[in-house]
Amino acid sequence: MADRSGAGRPLTTADHGTADVVIGGGNGPEVHLLEVGATVQRMVVTGGDGVRRDVALGLRGAAAARSGTAYVGSIVGRYANRIAHGHAVVGGSELRLPLNDRGHHLHGGPDGFHQRRWAVVDRAADAVTFELTSPDGDSGYPGELSVRARYRVTADRVELDIAATTTATTLVNLTSHVYLNLDGSGSVEDHLLQVPAGRYTPVDDSSIPTGDHADVRGTGFDLTAAQRIGDVVRQPDPGIRVARGLDHNYVIDAPGWRRVATLDSPAARTRMDLWSDQPGLQVYTGNSFDGTGRDLRGRPIGPRAAVALEPQLAPDSPNRPGWPSAVLEPGETYRSRMAWVFSALTG
Repeated sequence: MADRSGAGRPLTTADHGTADVVIGGGNGPEVHLLEVGATVQRMVVTGGDGVRRDVALGLRGAAAARSGTAYVGSIVGRYANRIAHGHAVVGGSELRLPLNDRGHHLHGGPDGFHQRRWAVVDRAADAVTFELTSPDGDSGYPGELSVRARYRVTADRVELDIAATTTATTLVNLTSHVYLNLDGSGSVEDHLLQVPAGRYTPVDDSSIPTGDHADVRGTGFDLTAAQRIGDVVRQPDPGIRVARGLDHNYVIDAPGWRRVATLDSPAARTRMDLWSDQPGLQVYTGNSFDGTGRDLRGRPIGPRAAVALEPQLAPDSPNRPGWPSAVLEPGETYRSRMAWVFSALTG
């Protein structure tokens, strides 16, 4: 049974430490953010059952965010996801990037953007803009990269717009690593997840693509119709067994700004539609959570405590000709948009 002892309870400093920025509120979403990692610490919404809950997994401030290894709530980069063996060729130059995940480069390496303190450069009641400058050669990446991340809250959604420019040819793939649990506590195993993707990216036991994308039909990865997360992670598919759940990229069929996932909580009567302009969606079902970590209320973070839905490019794209490119040139602007849209679950 899910622990609902904190559901709807007023926010206190003892629960979460002090957020650096709070936007939104009233009956709409309220987001608490840390400057370290431009991190979402809390995302409070009114559920379809009328109860206000914090639906984002969060940690107790900057020190916890820096010491954690699950990127909880942070913006990750310069390259979200993995680059095989930390090796890529960009603009004719060979890059050697630091290794931090089974011999590969993950989420920008051990000193990625999730570790950095972002500056608040603009702030209003319903929006905040963070800025980060990553110097030329940072973690092996060429070019000085200037990044802006703007969070905005409206009546039913939380929006995130990320933009970046560079002084030299480089790689960029940025995303939010927010983990969601629409019940506010307990496990997401009874949540229903739907992803409108006809293909996914098979990976080896170190989460590197084994070849091209594959059809989801007839596999345990088929989320074209809503599936209970607890059932999906127990599918006999070898790829799911090796990962102990989902930690896979889905190739979103439609281009442009569109819905890329729907997450439902029958218990809270709440729906979250995720919108994005990115070609892929990494779905991660919290497989490595083992109860040793603690959330912002001091509760153990166990398996399936939350699910991360990360709009981005596919893993190892710099080494996969024909896949959407991560290369950013001087004079160009990288952009990534996403929105978490909340509504009452009906029917």
